[in-house]
Amino acid sequence: MRTLLNPLFKAVVWLLILELSGCSHQQEIIMTVNGPVGADEIGTTLPHEHFLVDFIGADSTGYHRWNRDTVIARVLPFLREASRAGVNTIIECTPAYLGRDPLLLQQLSRLSGLHILTNTGYYGAIYNKALPASTFSATADELAEKWTGEWQNGIETTGIHPGFIKIAVPGDSILAPVHENLVRAAARTHLKTGLTINAHTGPDATAMAEVKILKEEGVDPSAFIWTHAQAGSQAVQVRLAQEGAWISLDNVMTDNTDQYVDLLVNLKQHKLLDRVLISHDAGWYDVIQPDSIVFRGYTALFTDLRPALLRNGFTEDDWQLLTVRNPKEAYTVRVRRLQTM
Repeated sequence: MRTLLNPLFKAVVWLLILELSGCSHQQEIIMTVNGPVGADEIGTTLPHEHFLVDFIGADSTGYHRWNRDTVIARVLPFLREASRAGVNTIIECTPAYLGRDPLLLQQLSRLSGLHILTNTGYYGAIYNKALPASTFSATADELAEKWTGEWQNGIETTGIHPGFIKIAVPGDSILAPVHENLVRAAARTHLKTGLTINAHTGPDATAMAEVKILKEEGVDPSAFIWTHAQAGSQAVQVRLAQEGAWISLDNVMTDNTDQYVDLLVNLKQHKLLDRVLISHDAGWYDVIQPDSIVFRGYTALFTDLRPALLRNGFTEDDWQLLTVRNPKEAYTVRVRRLQTM
């Protein structure tokens, strides 16, 4: 198990260095729940997973809803299994008001030896259930100030800093005002922090609408992860990847690898593998139904997808690109401004 400095001490020292140097984009840092690490340290990474989720709603959820020791007993064996499969880092994508628990993630990181990232931002899918009531009257600047504050000061009183921005918008609409506000707030938070925007999205039109807003805000598409891009068309996957966006193909399972091979073959043929992330969107301890939900593990990429890709002309270097180099590039803390002529 790796030796880790006190996370608050590491984070404070790092933030002071950045403030004094004024060159955060040059640090090649990724922020984990145990503090900043060099981007080259994160190794094989799963860029979209969950450990615990609570769907009860923003007005009812909270740490009182689960017992951390019980959750650890359930989740830790799956993290150790992932570690044995070669995983070094997991991006835990559960946002605030949907079960985000930085202290739980920190405990799991220390027990498993894995780097783990948590996030700032709000989740506007599932009928806005995970949005606190204040969201509907808040401006984009007010939301960005709150999320930026978590980056600067840590989440609540934990001293744990987010490693990315997680937002979600419904896939069945072209951004209602509250959802457009989330995207603008994420853009403004990115420009202040360098944190990448992981956006639960889905279909083509919504992804294109998000990218349009980000550009209006001066953010380059390379700061945007189109999560659940497998729900979109191959044509738009190619189009947005060519613009620089990350195409995140989530929900890989043991019985659906043919779908992902087809998507990855198309992106490789267009020479766009360097804009792709792959993951399971797996887990998780369900707070509402902890005993009836099957926990899905984090190894299908290695046991099923990797062999299928190698049978279809992919190389070991392609695999390293998808699982090591791309996540490193995607989650490195760096402001990505839109370059104008």
